[in-house]
Amino acid sequence: MKPLLPALLLGVGLSTVTVTPAAAYPVDCAILLCLAGGWPASAECAHARAVFIRRITPWPIEPPLQIWNCPMRASFRGEPRPIERLFDIAFRRDVPPKALSLPQGSADLIVVDAQADVDISDAAFDFVRSIRVFEITYQQRRSSDGDCNSWGTVYMGSYGEQGDYTRRRSNISAVPAASDFGVPANCGSYWHRSVFVEWRDYEGTYGHEEVHY
Repeated sequence: MKPLLPALLLGVGLSTVTVTPAAAYPVDCAILLCLAGGWPASAECAHARAVFIRRITPWPIEPPLQIWNCPMRASFRGEPRPIERLFDIAFRRDVPPKALSLPQGSADLIVVDAQADVDISDAAFDFVRSIRVFEITYQQRRSSDGDCNSWGTVYMGSYGEQGDYTRRRSNISAVPAASDFGVPANCGSYWHRSVFVEWRDYEGTYGHEEVHY
């Protein structure tokens, strides 16, 4: 399957002269394909990445990939390989996306039950499950009596086997090293608020982005 992907991504790279404007297709299909290929240069992938990042830009913070809005079953014909099927639907415009609905409940746990409408348990879709979103808030300062006071919260969003999204409370130690977050060792005054997203593409290449606020 891997030899097939460069050719499919080349199609995305050339799509600026053959595909209708970005708003015409389900953007989450484009996010799937462009993320898989490491965000290749094209107008469609630039738009897809912008939406991917905008969704984690406060507020509110949304799942950056909403795979339930990509109608994969609509293009299913026989038994195509997963990436072939993904390419087939990336720029469709005849199936409207489903609305995102976040259940009411504790802010410490959000589960989006919606998921891909076909089986994506195949290892070809591991890049979906590699996405993790960290919401980081931390402050540190030394009090007038010399005590080092600190406070922080971290929430982590991740994807399940079928693309369902879960956001749970995590901890400071779970923040990836690629983040700008770093607690001063000497208890200096420090304040950090950001949303950090990381992923690996189809070939396993690591990528990340951080939005400060």
